[in-house]
Amino acid sequence: MGQYDFRGPTVRLALDRRSRHNAAMTKAPDILCIGSVLWDVIGRTASHMRVGSDVPGRITRLPGGVAMNIAMTLRRFGMTPALLTAIGRDAEGEELISEAARMGMDCTHVYRSDDLPTDVYMAIEGANGLIAAVADAHSLEAAGEKILRPLANGALGTAVVPFEGPVALDGNLTVELLQTIASSPLFLKADLRVAPASPGKAERLLALIEHPSATLYVNLEEAGLLCQTSFTDSATAAAGLIARGAHRVLVTDGGKSASEGTAGDIITQTPPPVMVTRVTGAGDTFMAAHIVSETQGLDRAASLARALNAAATYVSGETPL
Repeated sequence: MGQYDFRGPTVRLALDRRSRHNAAMTKAPDILCIGSVLWDVIGRTASHMRVGSDVPGRITRLPGGVAMNIAMTLRRFGMTPALLTAIGRDAEGEELISEAARMGMDCTHVYRSDDLPTDVYMAIEGANGLIAAVADAHSLEAAGEKILRPLANGALGTAVVPFEGPVALDGNLTVELLQTIASSPLFLKADLRVAPASPGKAERLLALIEHPSATLYVNLEEAGLLCQTSFTDSATAAAGLIARGAHRVLVTDGGKSASEGTAGDIITQTPPPVMVTRVTGAGDTFMAAHIVSETQGLDRAASLARALNAAATYVSGETPL
């Protein structure tokens, strides 16, 4: 005799959704995003600003951080990223985890701390660009190697059977942790995609600059800091980084040219002109769109063009797709 399900349709629908969500989370992630996941508090105004300016504008709070910004763009392009980061068990952390899960990210491997608060980034943007920013990512730095445990305990890999696939790393990780990653067997088969969190942290990437499977994503200023010089264009900067020992690089320069290159082979393109309404997160959007494009099999020129278009769409205030 068959069994009858006495649960109402609303309960059955909720259980079905939960089942599909759990099934999605047991699927191996398409990419790991390791680094900063925090709240972005951004003040924006249409006015030009200088030191001491007091102007009207809008203040928003959104999920952010380099790893999170990359993951959000990856989700918009249909990839499933897993976050490896440190998030507190405070109210801000619970809300951040819920929001990330709602967007379809795998949060099952996040290191949750009872003692560390959830990190925050605060920035002021005017009509003349980014005016100032403060990144409070001390909890991520304090957590250190704890965020990498899933790569060693079998959840995502082990030293014997390491994770295979793309891994996005951000420069909010400490120099010590980046040095560990550079020599760790846990990343032996990973396709490392590396970006500094800001020019002030660019030199942290020196730990990975000669890594044979690392692709560096930097802007013109960050390239100069890594090479201890200054560059006038992206192609020259790309060549300088390769001469410095980099395996592969992508260098952007705002609305000017961007270059992608390996030893002896550099291509350069120019992004479409747009009206800039925001800048925080543009580099992360560029990086994510480029990763997606290559994962989908696009060639070098097409991948660079798609990434530039996505970043241009983002800074114009639209959502890149």
